[in-house]
Amino acid sequence: MTPSETNRDRPPHRPAGSAAWEVLLPAASAPARARGRALQAALRDAVRSGRLAPDTRLPSSRDLAADLGVSRGLVTEAYEQLTAEGYLRSGRGAGTWVGGAVRAAPPRARDLAPRSPGVRASFVPGTPDLSLFPRAAWAAAQRGVLARLPHEDLGYPDPRGLPQLRTALAELLARRRGVVADPERLVVVSGVAQATALLALVLGARGLRRVGVEDPGSPQHAALHASAGVTTVPLPLDADGLAPGPLRASGVRAVVTTPAHQFPTGIAYSARRRAELLDWAREVDGLVMEDDYDGDFRYDRAPVGALQGLDPEHVAYAGSVSKSLAPGLRLGWLLVPQSWAEEVVERKRTLDLGHPTLDQALFARFLERGDYDRQLRRCQRAYRERRDALVAALEECFPGSEVSGIAAGLHVIAVLPARYGPEPRFLARVAAAGVAVRALSDHAHARADGEAAGVYEDEEDEGDEGDSRVRLVLGYAHQSPARIRAGVRLMAESLAG
Repeated sequence: MTPSETNRDRPPHRPAGSAAWEVLLPAASAPARARGRALQAALRDAVRSGRLAPDTRLPSSRDLAADLGVSRGLVTEAYEQLTAEGYLRSGRGAGTWVGGAVRAAPPRARDLAPRSPGVRASFVPGTPDLSLFPRAAWAAAQRGVLARLPHEDLGYPDPRGLPQLRTALAELLARRRGVVADPERLVVVSGVAQATALLALVLGARGLRRVGVEDPGSPQHAALHASAGVTTVPLPLDADGLAPGPLRASGVRAVVTTPAHQFPTGIAYSARRRAELLDWAREVDGLVMEDDYDGDFRYDRAPVGALQGLDPEHVAYAGSVSKSLAPGLRLGWLLVPQSWAEEVVERKRTLDLGHPTLDQALFARFLERGDYDRQLRRCQRAYRERRDALVAALEECFPGSEVSGIAAGLHVIAVLPARYGPEPRFLARVAAAGVAVRALSDHAHARADGEAAGVYEDEEDEGDEGDSRVRLVLGYAHQSPARIRAGVRLMAESLAG
């Protein structure tokens, strides 16, 4: 055995007085075939991160090889490679030095997910109870899919989605929501946000640059449509739904609606208003986008069927698992009129070539096994109990409060008496106490005149009492009944101080 082989095979050791080279020791322990690349990567990272500062002189290749217990050839090759890349510099007889060209900051992954640091209680609407996610059933479905999925299904999918999932979704939506569900017109999407963006792109391509949105409504609509070059036109509501007069006067030929449970007011469109909305769509040859974001959750009666079932050629129906399973799955569906199908599918193909195959196959199996129906029943029971707990807590801690809207979904509208206002003071007090809430006014769209809408178009001035009342959109699904009661008490206590 040669001296060099003995040196190469002995375990790495920490060189005396050279603690900085400890960062290279893991690379020296890498498998033989990967050791050279590992050493270069470790040295490169040490320069980038600043652990090896600019103008630091490096040991000779002979000394560093001895310190690390590797061959001199590996070190020489690493020095030459990083010198060529600009991380190091060298000169004949001058040694090897850390270059001064590197200014990269250490890589750091930030978390931009919505968070509420320091909050003691949160009533922000829109989030389900993520602890209800059916991990065991989901894992079982995943194991089954991985064992049975054909190899060819791992290729680029149909941009509409796997036929297996579209068929299962069509059956589910027809049975639970009363839609006219043709699997050929179903597109699997990454949530209602993408469904909205796809329709906006097609609207823009057809020259329709304005779309109506409910006011108050989801604050995300303006940005989603603007990304496709489409402007949103806020349209007021009345007690029956979208007010027909302003809709006709607006001149738009497309509108986004939440007829089963309007967000955020909580009303359900009346049968008369649903018929009027479809009459308008037929008259202008327009499109109604139906966002059925929480249509499965009705607590006082069976849910009202989807609007799409009344006129599938003028309604595009969208939904997702964000409220029933988890928003992080990014899984939803869009059912479009026949005349829109080809353009929507082509836009989906252009955006992302289709939804991930494994996720689709997993959800299809989850549907076929009946797991999704069981999950909906589980959530239905839990959310009904939590809504009841919130209403009771408001009655106890804020006497005279009114809860409006139908008994459905994951949020309520609570109107507190004037003695708890004015609203800005209330919001400041509860925020200081660590309670996160949203005012109803936060969901009002800015109109062309710069004014925000009232709750309903025919809402009249209620005098000082109306002006001082506090109108809140309170989400409850993500909290246990005990935490709901504690949070409402915390709100009340913040006003007593």
